[in-house]
Order: sequence, then structure tokens, then C-alpha cells
Amino acid sequence: MQLRPATAPVDLGSSRIGLVARSEPALFLAAYLLYDAARWLLAGRAPEAHRHAGWIIDLERSAHVAIEGSIQRALDAPITSWLLSTVYLAAQLVVLPAVLIWLHRRSRPVYRALRNTVIATWVIAIPIFALFPVAPPRLAGIGVADTVSHHAAVALTGHSTLFYNPFAAVPSLHVGFAFAIGIAAAAALSAPVARALALLWGPLVTVAVVATGNHYLFDVATGLLVIAVGFAAGRVVPALIRS
Repeated sequence: MQLRPATAPVDLGSSRIGLVARSEPALFLAAYLLYDAARWLLAGRAPEAHRHAGWIIDLERSAHVAIEGSIQRALDAPITSWLLSTVYLAAQLVVLPAVLIWLHRRSRPVYRALRNTVIATWVIAIPIFALFPVAPPRLAGIGVADTVSHHAAVALTGHSTLFYNPFAAVPSLHVGFAFAIGIAAAAALSAPVARALALLWGPLVTVAVVATGNHYLFDVATGLLVIAVGFAAGRVVPALIRS
């Protein structure tokens, strides 16, 4: 009688984990594309955006915090402007996905917390962009220049506005996500110096978005508020779904 070699048992748990790991990038990319499309489709009109910008400028002046122009002038050197413009462009397009990929491999709990926070914040921000369009400082006619278009390879004016919402200034998701990234990275790191450097990412991006003329201090404050709400929603909603 011929004996057949025994086949190895199939680990269904490992198979499911592998499937989820492979589908995760596609699902997150789909969520980002939906967010970006909604933000573009719901872009406000220029007159309304300039009116809201005027309200923010008046509010900041009354509170004596309208310092966007002063910050830009203080950092008006070719190398500094180039560096901050690069930070502004890389924050969302490079650093956010790179950190998510790194956390997915290093610490799944921290990754899930950041992923849920990002998606929840997108959902919260879309109606704000639609109902409260705001012209950023570089478009508000207050003497603040568009340094990104001058110093980086990507122009934020002209034909490029066909691909994004130029009036999605409030809240500043650049700032909100940067602080969330810094906190998440610090939670996944063990070396004190590395954790300290990770926590500096949020303040650096804050300086970059203001110095490049893309956000008011009001946008920074609302960005921090929205990311906090997004973090809470990212924890509560999945827990309710599981229960």
C-alpha cells in the first residue's frame, strides 16, 4: 500500500491576517480618493471664501495674533523658504503615507489608532470645507506671498487648482495630521531622542504652513481641534461597531 505524504494544515487565521494586510493599502487609498474627490466637488466660491478670510483676519487682528506676514518675513531667506515649502508639500503627500506604512509593520495598535483618526478627521473636515470656504493668506491680498509656488517644483496656482480645493484652509489638516503623526511615531519609538524628534514634526509643519502663506493661526487652532475630535471618533465608532 502506497502512503501519501500528509498535507500541512491550512492556518485560516494567518490567511485572514495576510489578506487584511494586503488589502489595507488599497482600502486606505480608496478612502483618500473619496475624501479628495469630495473636497474638490464641494469647493466653495471665491467671493464667499474671501469674505470668510476677511472675518478671520479681523478676528486675529482684534486678538493681536495676526502675525502670518511677520512670520513669513522673518523666515524670508532662499534656503529657509525652500525648506519650509518642501515640508509643506511632503507633509501630506509623503510623510503621512510613509508613517502609516511604517507603523503598520512596527506597531499595529498605534497604526490602527492613527489610521482611524485620519479617516474620521477626513469625514469631519469635508462638510466644514463645503460650508466654510476660506481663501488662504496667499490669496487674501494681505501682503503674504505664495512661497511654495516660488521655491518648489509644484505651483499652487493656475492650472493646478483643477486638482485640489484652493479654499480648504479651515481646518488645517496639515497641522492636525502632523501632530497626530508625531504623537503616533513617538508612541511606537523607544529611544528618547527619536521620540523627541518625532514630537517636533507638528511644530515644524505649523511653522511651514504659516510661513508659506497657506494657513492662518486660526486654521492651526481649528486643525488641532478637529484632529482631537477625529481621534475620539476613531476610538468610539469602531468600539460601537464591535459591540
